[in-house]
Amino acid sequence: QKAKNPLFLAGGGINISHANEIFKQVVEKTQVPVVTTIMGRGAISTEHPLFIGNIGMHGAYAANMAVNDCDLLFSIGTRFNDRITGKLHAFAPHAEIIHNDIDTASISRNIHVDVPIVADAKEAITKMSDYVEPCSTDKWLTQIQSWKAEHPLTMKKRQLMSPLDIINEINRQYDKAILVTDVGQHQMLVSQYAAITEKKKIIMSGGLGTMGYGLPAAIGARVGSERFHEGEKPVWLIDGDGSFQMTSEELAAAFHDHTPVKIALLNNSVYGMVRQWQTLFYGEHYSATNLMDGENTPEIVDVPDFVKLAEAYGCVGMRAFTEEEAVEAIKKANEINDRPVLIDFRVWKDAMVWPMVAAGDSNDNVTYMPGIKPLQRPKAAADNE
Repeated sequence: QKAKNPLFLAGGGINISHANEIFKQVVEKTQVPVVTTIMGRGAISTEHPLFIGNIGMHGAYAANMAVNDCDLLFSIGTRFNDRITGKLHAFAPHAEIIHNDIDTASISRNIHVDVPIVADAKEAITKMSDYVEPCSTDKWLTQIQSWKAEHPLTMKKRQLMSPLDIINEINRQYDKAILVTDVGQHQMLVSQYAAITEKKKIIMSGGLGTMGYGLPAAIGARVGSERFHEGEKPVWLIDGDGSFQMTSEELAAAFHDHTPVKIALLNNSVYGMVRQWQTLFYGEHYSATNLMDGENTPEIVDVPDFVKLAEAYGCVGMRAFTEEEAVEAIKKANEINDRPVLIDFRVWKDAMVWPMVAAGDSNDNVTYMPGIKPLQRPKAAADNE
């Protein structure tokens, strides 16, 4: 009630404890805005007016600014890892911090907190709902909306298809689905742009960095959704060409079990996230990141040819080079329900995940494009591409 700029930070603990509905009730009752970690995405619908975005290294500008300027940060179910906090002493510098987590060891381990609450997220939020009252947040919400308008989350349009085109099309065609990611640029892009609602869930390995996680997780998600309470939700694995090759042989398991996972392969012919760091921080000294795939020149052969690979496992393989082809391929994939479907989407290899906070820097020091000075306070007008 005393806070002028209160903020909820929702972590994966809300999703794990199935506290989403009671959390939404508390948010709507208090009118306090919400930022999430990538594992907390979906704690409240990404379409909810009080949802700002993800925070951290690839977080939305408005979300990171909200953490920087809040005077009360109520964190639920997150460990405050370094991809979220950036420079520790610069994280939420003006805020009193309340931290609710089920793990005692996570309290004040990385970020010193003022009020610790060791409890299951759902139990804590349920109890909280008995006490909270509406807060005066109109001025604070107006400031957040101005940050959103100043630097919206978007990708620059280019001649070649971008990952955002595919994610947007999946958003458009599916109001009910389970989205699964592997590890890399595509993971961060899905965490930024995928619409996650009460009917559309997301599964990823978070900060574990387990390349190859995606396909086995997607198979498990599909089997689980069929056998338990979810019904037959379509499962889309959004993967990169590098991480997919770590466990592509699991197509055999999916085929034999008649598991109709849909695989959107964002094929940029490189290990995208490593290449992004080599571009930004290592003077474009590229080493061991070019996969020699997707470069359609006479002297280079696709290695592997993902369409043929899918077909070799008895699955359906398709390829799309344009947005129009992508729309049709996704529609066709939705009609196939007796085996996996893989779509090889050819995307621009130098597309990057923006915005970005450099490792160890503070979250209000945001870069949008190479060569553009980071957006530091006091902020000047900047190219938001």
